[in-house]
Amino acid sequence: MGRERRTLRGVELQADRVAELAHRRVAELRRRDVAIALLSVPATDALASLPTIRRGLLAAGNPLSAPFWQSAESILHKISDHVATFGDVHGWLEATGTEPTGIIGLHVWAEPAARSPLQEEMHARLVGYLEECVAAGEIDPDRLATGDEEARLDYVTVQERWMTSPLADGRVPMTALLDEQDEAFLADWAAADAEARAALQSMLAAAGDRPLPAADLRAAVAKLRVDIARPGWPGQMLVSFSGRNADSLPTDDAELWLTLATSVAAPQGGPLSDEDREFARAMEWAEDADLEFGDNLEGDGGDEEPDELSAAIAAVCALDHFDWLAVMSALVTGGPGTPASAADLARYVRDFDPEQVIGLVSTDSEFSLAAAVAADDTDEADYAEIDDDADFDQGIVDFDDDLEVSDFGEDDDDDEDFDELSIEELFLNVTAMWSVLGAIDSDDRLTPLGWWGLPEAMSRAWTEPDSE
Repeated sequence: MGRERRTLRGVELQADRVAELAHRRVAELRRRDVAIALLSVPATDALASLPTIRRGLLAAGNPLSAPFWQSAESILHKISDHVATFGDVHGWLEATGTEPTGIIGLHVWAEPAARSPLQEEMHARLVGYLEECVAAGEIDPDRLATGDEEARLDYVTVQERWMTSPLADGRVPMTALLDEQDEAFLADWAAADAEARAALQSMLAAAGDRPLPAADLRAAVAKLRVDIARPGWPGQMLVSFSGRNADSLPTDDAELWLTLATSVAAPQGGPLSDEDREFARAMEWAEDADLEFGDNLEGDGGDEEPDELSAAIAAVCALDHFDWLAVMSALVTGGPGTPASAADLARYVRDFDPEQVIGLVSTDSEFSLAAAVAADDTDEADYAEIDDDADFDQGIVDFDDDLEVSDFGEDDDDDEDFDELSIEELFLNVTAMWSVLGAIDSDDRLTPLGWWGLPEAMSRAWTEPDSE
C-alpha cells in the first residue's frame, strides 16, 4: 500500500508537485519547469494532469499562456500515440524559451548524468540568463511554441551571444567548455590507444616471431630514398604524412621505414580544417593520373575542396582504432601472402569479432571517435527524483537515461548498416602507400617486410611519444 501511495503521488501531477520538483513557488514556475515535470511521467498521466496543473497555476496568478498549453497537449498526444521523435520532444522543451538547445556552435551538451561540474555550472548559468531574457521580452516563448522559424533562429542567436561573451570572472563559456571537451577527448583517445596497443601486443605474442627480412628492407628503403628525392607522388606524400622534411628523416633503414609506415596510420602532417574532417568519410582517391601533388582538386576557384594531401590525411584520420585492430588481426594471423587490397581490409573490418581477440568486448564508443551525442537536457538532478519513489518504466523521459526510439516514433536518423564501400575507399590511401613501402606486393598481398613492419608501426602509432 505504501508503494502505491508513492506511485500515485509521482504520477498524478499537481501544481504544488511541479513547484516542489523545480524548487520554486507555484507563482514563479516557468514553462520549462512544467514541461520537464510532464515529461517525467507517462504521457497518458501527463495528459490527465494538465487541467489540474493549469488550474493550480491560474489560482496562483501564473497561468502561463494558451499556446504553451496547446503545444503541451499536442506533444503529449504524439508521445502517447508513439509518433513523436526525440527531436520533436526536445524541440518542444526548447520552445519553452529557457531550455538551451542541445548543440550550440561546436558545443554539445552532455546528458545530465554525464555532465562535468563545469557543464553543470554553465548550463545552469545559461538557463538563468534565458529566464532573464524571457522576463525582459527578448525571447517570446509563444512564438517558439507555435513553431515560428524566425523566433527559433533568434533564440539560437541569443544563446550563442551568451556563450561567446565573457562572464564577470573573465571566462568565456564556449571557450571554457571546448577546452574541457578537448582535454577529455585527448584523455579518452590516449586510453583507447593504450587498450588497442595491449590487444595488438597479445596478437603478436600469439603469432610468434616475425623475422626482419633484411634484404627486403634494404631494397625497399633504397627505392624510398629515390622517391623522396623526387618531387610529387609518392615520396612527398609519405614525407608530408610524417610531418617532417626529407633532411630530418632517420638515416637508419629500419627507423626510416618504420617512421614512414607509422605515419600512414597516424599522420603527423599539418592540422586539418573542420571541413576536411567532415569530408573524410566521403573521400575518394584522385583519379586524374596527371594531377600534380598538392594541387586543389577543383583547380582554381570553385568550392575549395581539400587538396590531395589534405584529402588523403582526412581519409586516414576517419579510420578508427577498431578498423586498424581488425586489419592488424587479419594480417598478423595470416602472415605473408595474406590478401591486403583496400577491399580486403574493408572486409576484415566488416567481419572482425573483437571478442575473439583476447576476449576484447567492443562497445559503440570503444576504438572510435565519439560522435556528437544528442543530449536530453534538464538542469536540476532533482527533476529525476520522481523516480526515486516509484517505478515508472512507462514514463516518457528519464533524464538520467538515454531515450529509446521505442518511446517515440521512428526517427529519420537511425544508424545505417556498415558501409563497406566507404571503408574500402578510405583504405585506398593506405594500400597505395603500403605498396610504395613494399609492405604489400603488386598483387596486393602482404609481404614478409609488411608482416614484420606494419604491426610494429601500428604499435608505435598507439604509443605516447614520450613513452617510446
